Amino acid sequence: MAGTTVADDGLVEQAFSAAARELGVEPDSPEHADQLGYVRATMGESKISVFRHLYGTEDRAQRANEAFEAAYGALVDAGHCAPLPGAREAIEELTAQGRTVALSTGFARATQDAIIAALGWRDLVALTLCPSDVGGRGRPYPDMVLGALLRTHAADGVQQIAVAGDTAYDMRSGRRSGASLVAGVLTGAHDARRLRAAGATHVLDSVAALPALITAYEADSGAGTDAGTAGAAP
Repeated sequence: MAGTTVADDGLVEQAFSAAARELGVEPDSPEHADQLGYVRATMGESKISVFRHLYGTEDRAQRANEAFEAAYGALVDAGHCAPLPGAREAIEELTAQGRTVALSTGFARATQDAIIAALGWRDLVALTLCPSDVGGRGRPYPDMVLGALLRTHAADGVQQIAVAGDTAYDMRSGRRSGASLVAGVLTGAHDARRLRAAGATHVLDSVAALPALITAYEADSGAGTDAGTAGAAP
């Protein structure tokens, strides 16, 4: 979601700083700079996985994750949340074409719900998924993409799935799921070189171009991609 369909505007980094303070890491310290570098490098991965790497023990990781989610939720509630240009229209166009759209994120369910509510998107998509909905494994594992297929029954097989996201982790998740179309978008964390290195089959300026890409892909290949378009988030 964030970086693909939702403008991030640095909210992840702001929320991370709050989480780091909870664990005694002060802003502007060398330790904070190192940790922030890791957060930037792992955009798209499940946040609890990131905190487990940074803070070692499960207790410390959970404390950091709770602080992160609270800080991010407060920023969303304060109005720091907006759809990326063309995102809603792209989802509406995909739905009008008879496709099933799912939005996925590395955030916890409460945070994802807060974002959906702030955007007024509750009735916009068929399904929203976070790591806890599919057993706890987020990206780069394929679980959320496959979970969307299993829950919606929107396609006959994984080859009919299209995945879009703004991070290398989204691309790896899509390729591991068996999706035939894995599109990177340039509105978020990673550039075209990194997206392609992680397996992107296509790179788009934004998710607004996704409906036309899928239509053209089907025309060229003669294969349908009727399943969900899984969005991404940090």
